[in-house]
Amino acid sequence: MTNIERLRDALTERDLAAVVISNLPAIYWLTGFTGSFGLAIITRESGILLTDSRYTIQAGEQCQELPVDSFRSPMKAEDFLAEHVTRLGISRLMFDRNHVTVATLEKWTGALSGVELVPGEDPIDDLRTIKSADEVARVRHCCGISDKALEHLLTLIRPGVSELELLWAFQDFLRRHSATSAFDPIIVSGARTARPHGNPSEKKLEKGDFITFDLGARVDGYNSDITRTVVLGPASDRQRDTYAQLLKAQCACIDAMKPGVNGKDVDALARTILDEKHLAQHFGHGLGHGLGALVHDTGRLSSVVDQEISVGQIWTIEPGVYIEGFGGMRIEDDIVITGSGCDVLTAFPKHLIEIDC
Repeated sequence: MTNIERLRDALTERDLAAVVISNLPAIYWLTGFTGSFGLAIITRESGILLTDSRYTIQAGEQCQELPVDSFRSPMKAEDFLAEHVTRLGISRLMFDRNHVTVATLEKWTGALSGVELVPGEDPIDDLRTIKSADEVARVRHCCGISDKALEHLLTLIRPGVSELELLWAFQDFLRRHSATSAFDPIIVSGARTARPHGNPSEKKLEKGDFITFDLGARVDGYNSDITRTVVLGPASDRQRDTYAQLLKAQCACIDAMKPGVNGKDVDALARTILDEKHLAQHFGHGLGHGLGALVHDTGRLSSVVDQEISVGQIWTIEPGVYIEGFGGMRIEDDIVITGSGCDVLTAFPKHLIEIDC
């Protein structure tokens, strides 16, 4: 079954006649189109991909399962959309309330006279949560690249090397492996590791520093996302004990990720284990997120989201501990849910690595 067929089934289940898709990752999932502007109109019987003249040739090459039409100046996107909505006989059109801006909705409302525009949750969000075998293979490939990147970066760690130098080395590694960065990498050291999303700086590595790498590779529209924390030189007892408890929590959560489980319960498990050492108070973010065409793809593992775990989903599992003045650490793996549990896609070792210096 194609992704377009899956979407049409979802429209029938939701009693929707037509939907306009404007979110680019959703359009890519649906059609294969990778341009920076597109609108996909899908009904239960037909559909079309709309774009502008910059992408006429590209859209025709990439979109094989839908007809494609493009417009050029002085035509406006909202008027072009209205033309095709009228041609398709659509009187009620759903749009993604989480993606369409107020300004865009105002333009559509003015152009689509007589058409009821209905805000709703994009049905593709739920469909994209379950990855195909091809999608899993693409993410697995990206994980292999990020694993190798970490191997390379650890050979460069020594006192006096700056966080920025490690960032530049990572960027160069990706270029040499025909990949791009999945997101702005987090490379922080020493007390700066207490910043969960700290930016690489001119700070130079020092003996005794924690060093946290949160990075990912992007290839063919898919991503990896891995985090490891290492120590430059022998670790202190506090560093070892804190890391050991974090690793215990992370491994337990991976073991708990099985079909039918509620992600909220797995998030709670991480906090329960961390609290054995009074560390839960230092874990302020969610346990993980969906991963795929977006780094933060559909789905969340957190204390405030009821998230059913199903076969085919790809998740990050990334508990962390961040203590101002001491430092922080995070351990993150990418996993795919299988019939009996999960398969870990990231393979870089996660015991506490102490770098000789």
